[in-house]
Amino acid sequence: MSIFDDEPGLPEEPRHRSDAVAKRPRRETIGRWSLAIAIVIALVFALLPSPYVIERPGPVFDTLGTAEHGDEQVPLIEIPDEETFPTEGQLNLLTVSVVGRPGATPNWFEVLGAWFDRSASAVPTEAIFPPGITQEDRDAENQAAMVDSQQDAIAAALVELGYDFPREVTVASVFDDSPADGVLEDGDVIAAVNGTEVHAIDELRGAVADNGTDAPATLSIVRGGESLDVEVVPVERSGQAILGVGVRMRYEFPIDVEIRLDDVGGPSAGMMFALGIVDKLTPGAMTGGEIIAGTGTIDAAGTVGAIGGIRQKLWGADGVGADWFLAPKANCGEVEGHVPDGMRVFAVETLDQAREVVEAVADGDDTSEFATCTTE
Repeated sequence: MSIFDDEPGLPEEPRHRSDAVAKRPRRETIGRWSLAIAIVIALVFALLPSPYVIERPGPVFDTLGTAEHGDEQVPLIEIPDEETFPTEGQLNLLTVSVVGRPGATPNWFEVLGAWFDRSASAVPTEAIFPPGITQEDRDAENQAAMVDSQQDAIAAALVELGYDFPREVTVASVFDDSPADGVLEDGDVIAAVNGTEVHAIDELRGAVADNGTDAPATLSIVRGGESLDVEVVPVERSGQAILGVGVRMRYEFPIDVEIRLDDVGGPSAGMMFALGIVDKLTPGAMTGGEIIAGTGTIDAAGTVGAIGGIRQKLWGADGVGADWFLAPKANCGEVEGHVPDGMRVFAVETLDQAREVVEAVADGDDTSEFATCTTE
């Protein structure tokens, strides 16, 4: 008897098994090719430009130390004609580096990496580079903000130390069809609102807010050396009472303070500049040798304001060994859950509060009484 499977009378089952065995490799081959094609497509997609840029911790600068200026290292803060005192430790200002720009954004693979990196953030490109603003305009605006922040920091530090000097809120522009159009002029000095003197932009905003939009505000101004009173009825924009002017500060400092920091823009270093100036002009090392970092805008009255990129700045501070961090209270909502291990983050609203924290840390005092940005 033959054992061939095609002999009459034998069951057909072996033929079906043979077909199944033959088809299985074909299915596996198709599956492998499909997987390979999917991987290739995913890789190609991952390498395509994304609509995001990536924020990472940038360089850190010690306001008590030196910085590169041209081809040499110079003191970041120098007060040439006044008695200054030795300092210790560090008062670090922090920066954020942006990876990418319009037309050259990171690919999706890099963006995915940023999403899994605690120190990085993927941000829509237009949030950093608004449409219609050129790179040159953006750089110029950031540089102007840095110059203004340095001037405000000098003013805040000198006010903190008891110096008396002119601090004038000056009209830089009047917006068309605004309440101030036809009433205020470029160059006007706004000396008071409803009889309350203003010596800082935040003080002006607060006085206008207190006035509200239901009645005219009486502005005491100086124009061409002449003092006069004018009335402006504020209007509401984005929930705030406004006059419809752009303003900037003008100072006549009693001493010369030089701040040298190249290739860094924006206003967020103001508070740390001010602390560095205070430390240099007061006996004793304010930090006690500790490494302290922080960020925040500042005005002539010493008010500390919110900044951007605080999560990256926390990790920048961690990278230089800072255990203490001064953050604007307005940024605390972005801090929770993003604090490096071992770091204590204090919430400050004024230069005076920041100075108190630094001095308490230096003296080894109990710091539990100070507000923090974290729940403990």
